Amino acid sequence: MGESMKTPVIAVDGGGTHCRLALDDGRSVWRAGAGPANVSSDFEGALGEVRAGLTRLADAAGLPPGALADMPAHIGLAGVTGAEIRTRLSTALPLRRAQITDDRPAALRGALGPDDGMIAHCGTGSFLAAQSGGSMRFAGGWGPVLGDEASAQNLGRRALSLALATIDGLAAPSAMSGDLLTRYGGADGIVAFAGRADPAALGAIAPLVTGHAAKGDALARTAMQEAAAAIAATLPALGWVPGMPICLTGGVGPHYAAYLPDDMQTAIRKPAQEPIDGALALARAFADGFHL
Repeated sequence: MGESMKTPVIAVDGGGTHCRLALDDGRSVWRAGAGPANVSSDFEGALGEVRAGLTRLADAAGLPPGALADMPAHIGLAGVTGAEIRTRLSTALPLRRAQITDDRPAALRGALGPDDGMIAHCGTGSFLAAQSGGSMRFAGGWGPVLGDEASAQNLGRRALSLALATIDGLAAPSAMSGDLLTRYGGADGIVAFAGRADPAALGAIAPLVTGHAAKGDALARTAMQEAAAAIAATLPALGWVPGMPICLTGGVGPHYAAYLPDDMQTAIRKPAQEPIDGALALARAFADGFHL
């Protein structure tokens, strides 16, 4: 079948910070964006963002919104943890031919294409994954309460904890701890902020941590090393062996490279594409009859 005859497909990749959407008809690819889309932490909010994104996507392609309803679609959203929430989404979304998963398969396929390898995806949340012979295996991604050890939100939370440790005299003050105490108005302010902060708000602290770590700040480097240690411990459990490619993806993922063991550092490769491109590839496979 020629490129011009391909069935149009839709892809959605949504996480705790933003949602990206694309439509590929074999000749052109149209893209649109929306806000946070974690269906476990805020189902209605995530649903609203996806719906708004689909409307923008139809507008970008010059189509009425209803024209998308029967297109094969891969919908990958953070927080899809089982059949019940997939059924809720399937009923609520204006798409009749949708394959619904969490956001991990799209990130894995986007980073590696069809090749074998592993990823450590560290955005607002985090997970690790392996691809071998077309099969996918995942670990983590269970949210801020139960996991996400290498995520931006956990990095932000740990930095706040280390700043409080300097108040207790359990850690030497550093430039990072000073910045955090000033930003939030001392220990009381940090505690108040942490009590109301969602994962995205905690994740917004991560650039401050990585920036200080790059300058040699001891506390920032401690937070980075702890997160990298979680990655280094889990990859071998997923089947990693020296020489197998590793992609560090997400907003904070690449910053962990220098904190991994030497044999893992030498295996790091740049991601082939973005998660939304992986979602498009999965949507095309779904249209051709392959189901995850």
